Amino acid sequence: MPRWKMPTKEETRTLRRELATRARSGTLRFPDAVGEIRKSLGMTQEQFGTMLGMSRRQVAEIESGRANPTLETLLKIGKLFGFTVGYIPEEAADEHSVAKQ
Repeated sequence: MPRWKMPTKEETRTLRRELATRARSGTLRFPDAVGEIRKSLGMTQEQFGTMLGMSRRQVAEIESGRANPTLETLLKIGKLFGFTVGYIPEEAADEHSVAKQ
């Protein structure tokens, strides 16, 4: 496994812009969003977990889609980026799927 490399300031800015754009368009999906939020903050899974009061393993399980986080955990993660937990109309998700094909 390659060693984790801290992103440059420009890479971090780019990651944050892309993340915000995808969130606004309704195409940012959980659990991918968790890893992207963490990476855009320039943090390892361990650092991210410590900040949220979680273990590295819990973060890894959330990012891989194997965990079933509580609403409280989802809110904590989203708050880091000014996001909240909510519903996205299926039409928005369907439109994005069609556009990708």
